[in-house]
Amino acid sequence: MLDLHQRQINYIRVSITDKCNLKCIYCQPPKKLRQLERSQILSYEEILHLIQIAVRCGISKVRLTGGDPLVRKDVTKLVEAIARLEGVRDISLTTNGVLLEQMAPDLYKAGLRRINISLDSLNRKKYQDITGHDRLIQVLRGIQKAREIGFFPIKINMVVIRGINEDEVLDLAKLSLNYPFHIRFIEFMPLGNSQLWQERQFFSCQQIKEIITAYRPLIPLATCGDSSLGSENGPAQLFQFEGGAAGKIGFISPMSNHFCSTCNRIRITADGKLRSCLFSSQEIDIKAALRAGGSDDELRQLFIKGIENKPASGPDRSRLSALKCNRFMNSIGG
Repeated sequence: MLDLHQRQINYIRVSITDKCNLKCIYCQPPKKLRQLERSQILSYEEILHLIQIAVRCGISKVRLTGGDPLVRKDVTKLVEAIARLEGVRDISLTTNGVLLEQMAPDLYKAGLRRINISLDSLNRKKYQDITGHDRLIQVLRGIQKAREIGFFPIKINMVVIRGINEDEVLDLAKLSLNYPFHIRFIEFMPLGNSQLWQERQFFSCQQIKEIITAYRPLIPLATCGDSSLGSENGPAQLFQFEGGAAGKIGFISPMSNHFCSTCNRIRITADGKLRSCLFSSQEIDIKAALRAGGSDDELRQLFIKGIENKPASGPDRSRLSALKCNRFMNSIGG
């Protein structure tokens, strides 16, 4: 379905929980907030129902997010049910990887093939400082297990924050030399009322790219002869190291070089709000309509409204200090 700005909206991100077994400094508030009660989050049956209606509006790609989706009981059953839905061309999942080693086989059997894993440091102490937990070894084992089973692509996401982990950019990038991973660098974004966000901690993708190319030149994907990836890159600008590499390197720049003109996604939060833009406070309470007995056509009209009202762009990126998202990422879905 086209929005009012002629963008094809075919991708939905569904947060299935606000709970997580990490507490990343850029994702959750510094003070513990009350988590959603079970009755406040969408049930699996409700999620499936809404995805079916979204498919009728042109959605063909589904990504499960959180919190961390792997902490929710029976998530593999949900993956299997979504994978079987007619009209769903692609299903993927974003996780911190802590539970991936033991869950990867069942997820693959359920029909999941693509997975994104957050990994902001390869240093055990620094990883603990960023996430609040000493679980780096578990995550690395999970990544290896996913590779052994056959997940592809495995995308490893690093949020780069000046003064915290920008010194590890090259170490992460080098993983793509020997492993078929997509190493993706994401600019730090101001989410919620985070006290962590300060403009001086912003580290742009251009600066990240300069560090990497000082080591070895990068070749844009378009010249790498790899057309199989197609639009699966999403907002990432994709490259390979010159001279050959097993994997890819991607740059996601929502702050310095926003990609609003090509955005193809909408979101459903764990508490059932339809959200068409990460940096817009506009939400539609689709859960309330669903639980009030709204018909499929009435729910479809809400999706249409959300898609049609999708902003042409987010706030002005020229003033980074003024750019804010009114929720923390754990309550929206990564």
